[in-house]
Amino acid sequence: MTTNRVTPTNRAMELQPDEFIVSKTDTQGRITYANRVFMRLSGYTEAELLGANHNILRHPDMPKGVYKLFWDTISQGGEFFGFVKNLCKTGDHYWVFATVTPDFDARGRIEGYFSVRRRPAAGAVERITPLYEHMLDIERRTGGAGAAAASLTYLQEQLREEHAGYEPFVFGLQA
Repeated sequence: MTTNRVTPTNRAMELQPDEFIVSKTDTQGRITYANRVFMRLSGYTEAELLGANHNILRHPDMPKGVYKLFWDTISQGGEFFGFVKNLCKTGDHYWVFATVTPDFDARGRIEGYFSVRRRPAAGAVERITPLYEHMLDIERRTGGAGAAAASLTYLQEQLREEHAGYEPFVFGLQA
């Protein structure tokens, strides 16, 4: 896995209400398509994005547990929905509400993934941030290979306490 060496600036960028980021990756997360909105907002050129792993955008404020849920879901053929904080080439960041869908070949095998990201609903980022911060704290305390699973377990426990599944929870924030 590639690590991002960009230093976060704490400056936020935003998608316009009518904009969508669209990308496609292969099964390993390497970008095979990026729309112009993606390039503009991320600060990367098409040449820099194509063939690069999508994790070049990974912001250090994003819990590994969210990515574990993401990969567990899409690698089994499911659709993932969630809030993601991405890191721009400049160190700035932007939040998105992401939908990631597997792309199947004629035999029903996953050959890649489509992702459409839109602007998060008002208030969603403020509600998800404390949860992500707590997940990151769990990951720091746990360390090592078990960190992602530990923070994902915490997320799932929180959702059980609220009598909600993950999708109803994120859709509720995006509503």
